[in-house]
Amino acid sequence: MSAAPGKEKRLPRYAYLTDDNREIYTRSTLEGKYGLLPYEVFWVERQRFLYDHGYVLRPRYWPNWKPSWIGTDRHPAYCEDSIVLCNYEVLDARRSRDNAVVAIKMFRRDSQELQVSNYLGSLRDSQNHTLPVLEYLEDPFNARLCLMVMPYLRPINDPDFTTVGEVIDFVNQTLEGLAFMHRHRIAHRDIAAPNIMVDAKALYPNGHHPVRIDYSADAIYELKPLPRADHKLNYYYIDFGLAVRFPEGASSNVVGDVGRDTDVPELSGNVPYEAFAVDIFALGNLYAKEFEQRFNHTDFLLPLINMMKQRQPERRPSAEQALAHWLRLRESLNQSVYRWRLGPKSEPAIGRMFNDVVSVAWEGINNLKKFTK
Repeated sequence: MSAAPGKEKRLPRYAYLTDDNREIYTRSTLEGKYGLLPYEVFWVERQRFLYDHGYVLRPRYWPNWKPSWIGTDRHPAYCEDSIVLCNYEVLDARRSRDNAVVAIKMFRRDSQELQVSNYLGSLRDSQNHTLPVLEYLEDPFNARLCLMVMPYLRPINDPDFTTVGEVIDFVNQTLEGLAFMHRHRIAHRDIAAPNIMVDAKALYPNGHHPVRIDYSADAIYELKPLPRADHKLNYYYIDFGLAVRFPEGASSNVVGDVGRDTDVPELSGNVPYEAFAVDIFALGNLYAKEFEQRFNHTDFLLPLINMMKQRQPERRPSAEQALAHWLRLRESLNQSVYRWRLGPKSEPAIGRMFNDVVSVAWEGINNLKKFTK
């Protein structure tokens, strides 16, 4: 028998307050603990403008919002509208025409980021792994600002990489993307794990919350993603705030001790250095930190990493040379390595052996299922 019309679905026990803490949370809510932060007001002021342009904000960012749990037994932590933005410059929204989740970023109209992003977005190329821009909107209140609408993306390692093949695909796309940028005379200058993101919609067919990303859209249920190895994911370079586009034939030397990767040896605030060579080092350093130093079965990356991380910038390969070297290296790998498990290097030897055996067994079961379908 179906539930009575209008009757609220019973949620898990943890989503409700207990008699012991109901008064505490009611008082803290009334005292403003969950109220809008100053930087969130920026987005509330633009809610109607964005709505009129086809982008629907979460209830928290609508004018006159009131906490949904007031007068109920719901725990604020499991009410979607209690969740605060992590980055004040970027807000999630749903596109009204297809309900797709997007990210909206505010930035200055005269910024280098706008110019570089606009140029990269105009280039149609299968090797263009830079963040697509869906739309630019002029800010309705500040002529110096612009709102950039982008696809919603996740951090590259959330969920974590689990097989060698996933690492290989990541290296494929990021080296292609770097060669593409350098071919068009653009140096990113801030390559690091947070500045490469992934479109992981395929792993969450029912969606997830855009801020509490390991939970369902209503922020109540913890989610388990589908296996990365079974789905094609697309990686994108983001954040071109430090990027430089050099005219053809112009010097690509820059100055500035900038960027997230502080391991780059030549960074300087007053001695010029080659910008493209910095990107090479930083990407090789990312491969080392995110994969070779963390996981077993990734030592095949060492020749590439060592080449890209030469301390003398002039000894590093160009992006095109690094890509060509990688493609030769990739071709030398046996296809069987693609499904090898990425066990952490901190894993005890006995545990690694057991988990590798289990992984191989599951792989055999999955292949048998595919064969018998």
